[in-house]
Amino acid sequence: MTLSATASASARAALSQLLEPASIAIVGASRDTSRIGGVALDHLQRLGYQGTICPVNPRYAEIAGLACYPDVESLPYVPDVAVLALGADEVLPQLQRCHARGIRAAIVYASGFAEAGEAGIARQAALTAFARESGMAIAGPNCMGLANLTTRAITAFATTFRAFPPQDGPGTVSLLTQSGNVCAIVYATGRQMDVGFHQFINTGNEACLDYADYLDFLADDPQTGSVVGYVEGLRNGSRFIDAAAQLRAADKPLILLKAGESEAGSAATQSHTAVLAGNQAIYRAAFAQLGAMQASDPTHLTDLAYLAGFRHRSAGRRVVVASVSGAMGALSADLLSAAGLEVPQLSAAVQQRLLAAVPEIGGVANPVDMTGQLFNRDGLAYAVLDNLAADDGIDVIYLYATAYLLDRVAGELIEVAGKTNRLIVVATTGEPASRARLADAGIALFPDCARAAKALGTYVGWLGTAAPTARWMALRAQVGGGAAGYIPSGPMDEYQAKQWLAGFGVPVSTEVVATSPEDAARAATGIGYPVAVKVLSPDIAHKTEVGGVRLGLADAAQVEAAAVEVVDAARRAMPQARQRGVLVQQMARGVCELIVGVTRDPVFGPAMTVGLGGIFTEIFHDVAHRLLPVDRAMAHEMLASLRGYRLMTDFRGKPAADIDAAADAIAALSDAAMALGDRLTEMEVNPLLVREAGRGAVALDALVLTAQAGHGGGLQ
Repeated sequence: MTLSATASASARAALSQLLEPASIAIVGASRDTSRIGGVALDHLQRLGYQGTICPVNPRYAEIAGLACYPDVESLPYVPDVAVLALGADEVLPQLQRCHARGIRAAIVYASGFAEAGEAGIARQAALTAFARESGMAIAGPNCMGLANLTTRAITAFATTFRAFPPQDGPGTVSLLTQSGNVCAIVYATGRQMDVGFHQFINTGNEACLDYADYLDFLADDPQTGSVVGYVEGLRNGSRFIDAAAQLRAADKPLILLKAGESEAGSAATQSHTAVLAGNQAIYRAAFAQLGAMQASDPTHLTDLAYLAGFRHRSAGRRVVVASVSGAMGALSADLLSAAGLEVPQLSAAVQQRLLAAVPEIGGVANPVDMTGQLFNRDGLAYAVLDNLAADDGIDVIYLYATAYLLDRVAGELIEVAGKTNRLIVVATTGEPASRARLADAGIALFPDCARAAKALGTYVGWLGTAAPTARWMALRAQVGGGAAGYIPSGPMDEYQAKQWLAGFGVPVSTEVVATSPEDAARAATGIGYPVAVKVLSPDIAHKTEVGGVRLGLADAAQVEAAAVEVVDAARRAMPQARQRGVLVQQMARGVCELIVGVTRDPVFGPAMTVGLGGIFTEIFHDVAHRLLPVDRAMAHEMLASLRGYRLMTDFRGKPAADIDAAADAIAALSDAAMALGDRLTEMEVNPLLVREAGRGAVALDALVLTAQAGHGGGLQ
């Protein structure tokens, strides 16, 4: 079963029954509340589920005061969902019986499927086929289960619900993970932070419903205010993109932790781009383009979910620190700066107002040291914080206080919070008795300075960069399936690749194909010295590695000798490679060189990599990634995000590069890649030489690899 924006009403209704069940049958129910079949039943009864519960087990006539039925055929009505606490071999036969009974949704706990070798893979394939044929919404297998915390339909067997019961009343944060343990950890940590959860979804093996199916549902779910997710690997990048964009359009934060990635790339890649564009980098690029917050660990994930609950308050990068301790104020300022935030010095006027209001205060520049005077003087915290809240030069108020002192000044802090719409973040030690009062006043409270700073840095960064999503989605929607007339029809050497790219607006160098040393010399004379000579072959991706390039040739004799040398060197290194002569190319100078390439990511499709050439690429991996398509504005953003971007400006008197021309060339390469559609394998311009401002850019070398029609790969 696979859902989409145009999924049938029946399929969506089945998924709704899975996630919002009014009646639940537990097949394999147990009286033992330590067993899987007993934990969920215990949760439902103890935690306040108001729907109907039907235990199914032929061994019992009743369980926990509920009538127990021998089989699903004996149930007095058709439940919304069947929870299967059964072994792997029993799952499919039981699902078939559930379907025959009219049950449209099921949860499969059992392991022993795709994660368990050939026999398990076969079981999962049969389960997937059954779900497709029957239309049942089936969660799992190999999953912890689900829990609607708002309705208390808790069918997950996580014992964390006993230690951390759901909040009173409905929650708004939906938790969607591909790991049961991570789901439980984030839930427990979140409850300690008073996060109100709505859905708790562990997807398991995703044999029938994948991550994007649930995400699509949550995007339309009126009770879900934000989605917190853990991802190990996605199966359908296109549908994930659509669902994530729906969330962004609905102003529902998507907060993701990605694990299990590899930077190794594929050993079969033939471009530098393919090595640079590892899985992790492309996932990060996709998440950023879709306006998702990205967490680095489960605690960070929880803290971002918590902080997103305060997005009704304004926030920005400029943070003022107020502290009861000079040392903790300084440490907090360091942590905030390390998180990418600014801790600007307060203006002289603000400092003077602080000193006038509280003469005995410590430092007032930022951090503001309120000292131990908080012990002795009522109103001191209000006087300081009220002045800070009125300062237009700051965006966020950050306060450090021990739990005892926080309780002492809670009323003053709450009064200030009522007068400003700015975000107020408090880091404390211990457990303040005023926590609930502060939360009700819209004040974010963290148990640790480092956690507060890290979460605030990511959150504020997200606020500033989430907007491009709508523009990119609109651009993506405009792209067709590719212009067939522009698709190359045979293997391409460097010259053919550049000429093809030129048709899309990629600027290329002045060059001539020569089939003999004498032709090469004549071509060089016509072009003008100095020139470069390269072996020309559709089968040699890296010409320098086979001795196939000579640079800076100053006369005809050098060109003739070079033409012989590169052909012979390439023949010795790769005797099987087809040769089409040599390419005589005008030498060119510029301000800097770029590498610009496109690879096909197995999840998200075509993705672009842009970076400064030379050591910046090879050593520092100073590159930016985006999913295609990329337009001129996005190309500018990619260039500006590079650490070496300053080298393209008038850095230390060096001429500024023609950044507009570089952006145009990058966008043109994107157009060419999109025209290839599914046939694209790899594409690269390396280097793209960027001349001085106003003088343009030029592709000095190019590679275009396509999959043969009807085949999965190959050089075309």
